[in-house]
Amino acid sequence: GSQELLRGFEAASRPSASAFQPLLTDPTGNFSLSFLRVNGTRLALAVVHVRSSQPLWVADPARPTRWSDRSTRVSFNGSLVISDPSSGAFWSTGTDGDRVVLLNSSNLQVQKQSDGDGGTTVVLWQSFDFPADTLVENQNFTAAMSLASSNGLYSMRMGSDFFGLYAKFGGDADHMYWKHGALEAKAQVIDGAGAVYARVDPDGFVAMYQNSSVPVDVEAFNSFQKPIDSFLLLRLESDGNLKGYYWTGSIWAMNYRAIPGFCELPSPCGPYGLCSADSTCACLDNRTEARPGSCSAPGSSDFCGGGGSRSGGFSVLRRNGVELPFKELMGYVSAPSLDECEGVCERNCSCWGAVYSNTTQFCYTIDYPIQTLVEVADKTKIGYFKVKPARGGEGKGRGYEAGFGLGVLAWVLVGIAVAGGFGLVGYRVWRRRRGLKGHLADENGLASGPYKNL
Repeated sequence: GSQELLRGFEAASRPSASAFQPLLTDPTGNFSLSFLRVNGTRLALAVVHVRSSQPLWVADPARPTRWSDRSTRVSFNGSLVISDPSSGAFWSTGTDGDRVVLLNSSNLQVQKQSDGDGGTTVVLWQSFDFPADTLVENQNFTAAMSLASSNGLYSMRMGSDFFGLYAKFGGDADHMYWKHGALEAKAQVIDGAGAVYARVDPDGFVAMYQNSSVPVDVEAFNSFQKPIDSFLLLRLESDGNLKGYYWTGSIWAMNYRAIPGFCELPSPCGPYGLCSADSTCACLDNRTEARPGSCSAPGSSDFCGGGGSRSGGFSVLRRNGVELPFKELMGYVSAPSLDECEGVCERNCSCWGAVYSNTTQFCYTIDYPIQTLVEVADKTKIGYFKVKPARGGEGKGRGYEAGFGLGVLAWVLVGIAVAGGFGLVGYRVWRRRRGLKGHLADENGLASGPYKNL
């Protein structure tokens, strides 16, 4: 690839390319703007780390095209554009620039000379302002941006004095499941003095700043204050965890993990799953096989109409010894009894369930489709969950499978019959799979290779 793209540039994908097809390189040769092969068959425009083929930025992660489709083209005529004959231009920088360059920081820029060749260079657009699932060192992360996991289920956003992780569980809003607030040890957050932003520092930490160079918070990586001369990145993974990595020269090594425990992840066992202390998964009803996504097929969020065993067309599942994995970020009401707590949820059309503690009398109501609960030894912590089977294929495409055991046995029997038999369904525990689909480092080893999980 060249070191700049000028007006009139145009390129089409080559199906013969194995991992990525370079179009533009940075001065060091470490990074490349390329056509990237995704999952073997799909095509994306990305800035990749050349030696590992890892994408650091993707132009339109929600819309990869077929790798074999030679009609997909990238062009530059003031704007960097991706197009094909059927859709026309479906992604563009929307600029009127003179050239495209890739800096040695991996930042892709559309630039314009303000007064001809000898004038000042003006940056009209840059990839650092539009991150996908990754932040690299020295890249500012502001309240105007968000990270999105490759599967689109999780996001990271800045708050007034914190950054948080959010999940798309369904319902009316995204739900925060992890939060890191500014400790303000060296500098204070001052109201009205500007927005707080975050940045990954090459010395091995992610810091939050307001106006000065003194951080209002420092979140250390494992490599903090260690002599590691390497490129750092922070990535929001498809399981909802936020992880940091550094390049060793041959592999990406993990050196930061926001959520340490498997059961603390937002939904490690899928909807209506149960996560045990040994990081194994089961189903809340104990009657359906346990692998992520197999415990339930959620239907409509409206529990107020329709038929069924109750007025809202749902059955009820109860389970002792459970709690929510991020209850400290959820609201609750005080209820003198379990019946009162259940009544609060039962009368609320948007409520999917509740978890009650007899000890504290706290009632946590759940206003989104039930996700994974955490198994605890305290049997006075009781879960109440509404169950509504999918109708007409609702939930397809989300990894859910139709059928839920308790209260909808007839539906399960129909599903088993269609599958070809009424034999006993054996209970199987799904073991936690370690590692990253993107061939990044796991807890026990290191790896590198093409990115597989856009």
